Amino acid sequence: MNYYIIAGEASGDLHGSNLMKALLKKDVNASFRFWGGDLMQKVSNDLVKHYKDLAFMGFLEVIMNLKTISKNLSFCKNDIENFNPDVIIFIDYPGFNLRIAKWAKQKGYKTHYYISPQIWAWKENRINAIKRDIDKMYVILPFEKNFYEEKHHFHVEFVGHPLIDAIADRNQVDEYEFRANHELSEKPIIALLPGSRKQEINKMLEVMLSVVDSFPSYQFVIAGAPSQDFEFYKKFIKNKNISFVSNKTYDLLSVSFAALVTSGTATLETAIFKIPQVVCYKGSWLSYQIGKRLVKLKYISLVNLIMDKEVVKELIQNDFNTKNLKKELNVILDPNERTKYFMNYYELEKALGGKGASEKTAKLIFKAIKHQFTHEI
Repeated sequence: MNYYIIAGEASGDLHGSNLMKALLKKDVNASFRFWGGDLMQKVSNDLVKHYKDLAFMGFLEVIMNLKTISKNLSFCKNDIENFNPDVIIFIDYPGFNLRIAKWAKQKGYKTHYYISPQIWAWKENRINAIKRDIDKMYVILPFEKNFYEEKHHFHVEFVGHPLIDAIADRNQVDEYEFRANHELSEKPIIALLPGSRKQEINKMLEVMLSVVDSFPSYQFVIAGAPSQDFEFYKKFIKNKNISFVSNKTYDLLSVSFAALVTSGTATLETAIFKIPQVVCYKGSWLSYQIGKRLVKLKYISLVNLIMDKEVVKELIQNDFNTKNLKKELNVILDPNERTKYFMNYYELEKALGGKGASEKTAKLIFKAIKHQFTHEI
């Protein structure tokens, strides 16, 4: 079978690569063409565009890059027609993917969506496009099944969260070797996860690093994003207690004592590693003002959303400052408070549905396409 996959972000690249591996187990003759990143390219060489050339953050940046986005849409449609896939698999990235899905459905392609757009947070009216243009939807958060089926009468498959597999299947890290390889001291590590895009790293990292001098007994280690070179981070490393590790976020989390994390998938990853964290977010003033009027959620972190309570502290916009960050970091370093985090994290992992998300999704996709193929013959 021919599979065309579109992932537009680093997390999509991770989950796309594991889905491709799982599809190859089901379909030894699988042929891929995809938008993604380095991880997907390790599975197959047919990369069309890298996600680092697609990521536009915030309302203003999207508006400023409308011409580029339009060109990418046209290019993608032509590329799909040339490849003529048996199925198109969309991974999150809704602004782009739902536009392609509308066109693809009209052209008669089979459309499967893995990792639902977060329409339960904002742009709920996208449900109309999803019901019209998507043949199969595979969701990874436990509350999404009820959202789709009870509220919107649209059948979806809950397959569990692929991060469980991605983290469980990684190679174990020797802490002594890791510290030696990256010239880290014996001090407990506070990991800094400032995001993956330059504009968000610039906003987040400066505030995160402003607390370093207040915690001399710890070493702060920046988790460098795979899409950014070390040269970009050099300007931030002005203190001997600040270190840098590139493209080794999981290894870093596995040996960390605490973490400061930019809101996004990384908050869930940090929780699965059982690392107490403070969730941070700061956008441009205009983007934040627009966003808070559109997003209708009590929390911004996936950890709190899934548990439906404040498991991790969220410092958002003006609350994300040096004073508050020092206060909350002291909390998660306290032994008594840390015990509460660990207990909540174990409950969180149960709610995520256990291992096997990629395999379950691959099985369902292959079964659907095989049935369609047999029926057509």
